[in-house]
Amino acid sequence: MSDPTGLIVAAVVLAAATVFGLVRARRGGRLREGGPGDALRLSSGELGVALGERATLVQFSTALCAACPGTRRLLAGVAAGTPGVRHVEIDAEARLDLVRRVDVMRTPTVLVLDRAGRVVRRASGAPTRADVVSAVELATAD
Repeated sequence: MSDPTGLIVAAVVLAAATVFGLVRARRGGRLREGGPGDALRLSSGELGVALGERATLVQFSTALCAACPGTRRLLAGVAAGTPGVRHVEIDAEARLDLVRRVDVMRTPTVLVLDRAGRVVRRASGAPTRADVVSAVELATAD
């Protein structure tokens, strides 16, 4: 009879990887509170374009990000259909200073800013349209 230790180790590793994948998929793309401190603000100078009159959707992307093109289309569509909302895409590889400041850990990372540039919501991963629309409503509420 052979030693089942290798089979047990493989089963445990497979189970742990499955749980990790399910948790990450469930949490990925969810827009949540602004993140590290409510004081995080981005200026038009940091973004390279003027902030939206009501809100700004900031997307951090990389060239190899599979979900970034879909996220770009989603955010651009929401911005185009909502007066006063602007979409800004930032190349994370070219703007490491901003990536570190904002604490971007994966792409796409989406930030929803209010008119003053304060981060009101953020998502790591591709958000849903409903979440983006809801976050824009929160950012534009006076």
